[in-house]
Amino acid sequence: MVSGGDGRTTCAYIFPGSERILYSSTHLSSSACPPPPDYSKGYVWKLYQEFEIFTATPTGADPVQLTDNDAYDAEATISPDGGTIIFTSSRSGDLELYTMKPDGTDVRQITDELGYDGGAFFSRDGRRIVWRTSRPETDDERAAYMELLETNAIKPMNLEIFVADADGSNAQQVTDNGAANFAPYFLPDGKRVIFASNVGDSGGRLFDLWMVGDDGTGLEQVTFHEEFDSFPMFSPDGKHLVFASNRGGKVRGETNLFLAEWVD
Repeated sequence: MVSGGDGRTTCAYIFPGSERILYSSTHLSSSACPPPPDYSKGYVWKLYQEFEIFTATPTGADPVQLTDNDAYDAEATISPDGGTIIFTSSRSGDLELYTMKPDGTDVRQITDELGYDGGAFFSRDGRRIVWRTSRPETDDERAAYMELLETNAIKPMNLEIFVADADGSNAQQVTDNGAANFAPYFLPDGKRVIFASNVGDSGGRLFDLWMVGDDGTGLEQVTFHEEFDSFPMFSPDGKHLVFASNRGGKVRGETNLFLAEWVD
């Protein structure tokens, strides 16, 4: 364990060169974990305002706090050259994507449409980003989104995949199926995106890995298992795919990591 052991810790990432690690934690607010979400309104993701972003050495030493506010700051990843951190924050009153330097300076908001923007990753060349988003369209949808956001939560039932230049410009929607599409990651060629989705399950509970071109064409299913598959990422050489799955679990909901050779 390389985090401090207090609070709730999430969204860990390794800097290029492996000299530092990046993560979000609530430990400054309390040594105890914040309370779990209230599921009385259905399945929701809790956006704990106590989350701040930190870096540390790979052993957990020399922790440095990068964010300091009463907003949700998490879901941070790093550009391939190590020069830019991209993360999600609620500091504007909505959930938007931001970038900053590795020391926490030069913070820039790069999305500005109503709705959740999160889970962003850079392409291998660092020129583009891919992320998941919700875009409430009707008055009722917008009202429901804002009502839930006031309780620091979102309902991730309808998420679509977007790509853009690294500064947020030239944003384009990649999926448009009304399903829960999330955990996107660029393929090594930078022209395709792999992600998790329940688009193939009418009941909405079965998540598999899917692949699509960055222009929204060529949708292809990658995994075909009756258990949850998600959070795909490629090895640096592009030869292996790692992902999380509930397959083979000893108890219901047990999630483990799996590694597979990638063959185009």
